[in-house]
Amino acid sequence: MKNFGKYLYIIPIAIFGLMHFAAGDQMSGMVPGWLPFPIAWVYITGLSLIAATVALIINKKARLAMTLLGIELILFVVLIHIPTVMGGDQMAMPMILKDLSMAGAAFFIGSTIKD
Repeated sequence: MKNFGKYLYIIPIAIFGLMHFAAGDQMSGMVPGWLPFPIAWVYITGLSLIAATVALIINKKARLAMTLLGIELILFVVLIHIPTVMGGDQMAMPMILKDLSMAGAAFFIGSTIKD
């Protein structure tokens, strides 16, 4: 059952990573305006999500990957979703909750891995 939970968690992460490449132009509008080259940030983010997936599946540097994934998800909350909610878009609140819960799961999974 332990492996089932790991795959249940990481498969959506991989899909999110692939979506960053498939819909990069649309996602670049979510990148904070003070960051240069928004499309590059979208692709870097997508690559990091896929890298975390691979690391967890092959169990190489998986603890580090889950820690970095958790940090990345918290950064999404702070840099993208909270400003969106503060700007009046209450529909971003579910994204805050999703990313916080996924960050918590990444930290938990990382804490259980024996690299």
